[in-house]
Amino acid sequence: MTRAIRIHATGAPEAMQFEEVPLGAPAQGEARVRHTAIGVNYIDTYHRSGQYPLTLPSGLGSEAAGVIEALGPGTEALGLVVGQRVAYCGGAPGSYSEARNLPADRLVPLPDDVADRDAAALMLKGLTVEYLFHRTFELKGGETILFHAAAGGVGLIACQWAKALGVRMIGTASTDAKAKLAREHGCAETIVYSREDFVARVKELTGGKGVPVVYDSVGKDTFPASLDCLQPRGLFVSFGSASGPVAAFNIGLLAQKGSLYATRPTLFTYAAKRSDLLEMSARLFAMVRKGAVKADVRQSYPLADAAAAHRALESRATTGASLLLP
Repeated sequence: MTRAIRIHATGAPEAMQFEEVPLGAPAQGEARVRHTAIGVNYIDTYHRSGQYPLTLPSGLGSEAAGVIEALGPGTEALGLVVGQRVAYCGGAPGSYSEARNLPADRLVPLPDDVADRDAAALMLKGLTVEYLFHRTFELKGGETILFHAAAGGVGLIACQWAKALGVRMIGTASTDAKAKLAREHGCAETIVYSREDFVARVKELTGGKGVPVVYDSVGKDTFPASLDCLQPRGLFVSFGSASGPVAAFNIGLLAQKGSLYATRPTLFTYAAKRSDLLEMSARLFAMVRKGAVKADVRQSYPLADAAAAHRALESRATTGASLLLP
């Protein structure tokens, strides 16, 4: 047995229950990991609320770090060993637990100089920035980009990563304090969207040209205005919907606003192959090891208090990363 957060029905944070669940030996291709730190991400609230439906009852959580306790048959070729420090993100929800079994090919060995708590805070958000900046729209340095929610968990990593790449990042934030935090993490320019017209400010900051790419995890509240920030043939990257999903729209809108492109990528698609997962993780760890990217954990909660973590996240009361500690 182990203890885990489970939901038997979707709803508010109070739908989460901390309960004992059975935990057997790892099956074919699986490993059992004892968690030391668990990442909290906005997608977890979508699963809990039912915005992204799950088969119930279900666990929650998409990333964690820990130690391998046991390996099932068929894992020999992966080079993993019992006692090894590892981290993971993605797959079936269930990281909000003291321990779990999961597919071993999703585990990434941790370098000795990358701490468990940093890995748990960085895997999903850091790999998200990796695919956004290196795969969805490959930044080479010298570009000016717009990144919404620059003071959020993904945003603060993006601020640091963009600076390391030599990219001028314009970031939006809801308050002056959050805008200041984004600048402290490397964001070149900030816009406080609660009192500023972010479209007008982007045009002002770019000499009327707009940007080649907009990275948007806000959703409803920033669409379709984000399209007006793009250069002709620019790319709108919608990778989240913190304010609610983008409503259905006529695809002709993309033509009207400059032959634009739009994509709704996910980390799980980009990291589906183990070779890609390891390559992406290696780039993330390299950024961490040279000090270009730091986890910036600003909130931590006992695993049993996951509801408090969700309430803080959904009220936009958090900055940086949040962790659950078993």
